[in-house]
Amino acid sequence: MDFLYEKISYLRGLADGLDVKADTKEGKLFNALMDVIEEIADGLNDIVEEQDEVNEYLDLLDEDLSAVENEVFGDEIDEDDYDDDDYDFDFDDEDYDDDYDDEEHCGCGCEEEE
Repeated sequence: MDFLYEKISYLRGLADGLDVKADTKEGKLFNALMDVIEEIADGLNDIVEEQDEVNEYLDLLDEDLSAVENEVFGDEIDEDDYDDDDYDFDFDDEDYDDDYDDEEHCGCGCEEEE
């Protein structure tokens, strides 16, 4: 994130070199824009720091989970044993009742009045 702060400093240096006065309309606009850019850079910096903390925490959780897996399952966990094809989640048309009317049966256990 340091590159953003370097670019912001560069822009401020350009403004100083161009002799942008803070009391002119253009100077006020430029200074306000630079303040907003700095706030955005600060916000991004905070997000990056928080993301780093979350990543560290997830790494620790992953290590803990690995320790638990080794304790429960031993060292002989074979990931080839876990195949997604072992689980069938296809909808079976034979289980569907065509005579079922959603309007008559709301599923709440009560009888709807007409």
